[in-house]
Amino acid sequence: MKLIKLDAIDSTNDFLKAMSSRDELDNFTVVTAENQTKGKGQMGAKWQSESGKNLIMSTLVKDFIYNNEQVFNLSLIVSLSVIEVLKSLNIPDLSIKWPNDIMSYNKKIGGILIENTIKSDGRIVSVVGLGLNVNQTNFDELPNASSLAVILGNSFNKDLLPELIIEKIKEKIDSWTVSASVFWDDYFNSLFRKGVPMPFKNLDSNADGQNFMGIIQGVSSTGKLQVLLEDDSVSEFDIKEVQMLY
Repeated sequence: MKLIKLDAIDSTNDFLKAMSSRDELDNFTVVTAENQTKGKGQMGAKWQSESGKNLIMSTLVKDFIYNNEQVFNLSLIVSLSVIEVLKSLNIPDLSIKWPNDIMSYNKKIGGILIENTIKSDGRIVSVVGLGLNVNQTNFDELPNASSLAVILGNSFNKDLLPELIIEKIKEKIDSWTVSASVFWDDYFNSLFRKGVPMPFKNLDSNADGQNFMGIIQGVSSTGKLQVLLEDDSVSEFDIKEVQMLY
């Protein structure tokens, strides 16, 4: 695993994307930063992190996704890999809040942002960004967030985490062809609030922000959230169409 360590950068994802466009980087090259000034989350949200306290990393993944129908497979693999590493550290009550927020109890401890680029030869190259709250303990402005240190009451060596996570990602990619159905089952079983009635906000411009009740049933092969509605129908939503209210 090639590791590039930075003190501060605007975005590790942007840095790695720029490098990959100029150089023939090794697969699974990792960039970490102590501080990220313009960290990104899903749908343009900002990822806030205290300098030096948390894991901020991006990794390059090539030769796994070959068309748009397969894009969510990588999100699934990365989410499960992070969950497995955290389980090995005895972090309790872990789940994945669709599509790829990492939760402990009902608090967000990590987020994943995957950005895909289609090369001129048709190959899809992915940059996987991960922010994981490790040793930060002040979340006054982020009431729905927590960290490994808060949950277990002790600090962690965050520098050990990238290699552990990349090792899990590699294992799952290598065994995808024979284990895909098992991984999908693991992802379904790890979904935050699956099978529990809960409110959602419809983000569709035609719905005027209307709230509705539903029960998460699963996720489609292309990554859409499947929700059982009050009329017993099941609708599918993508990330820009619905928000969980919890």
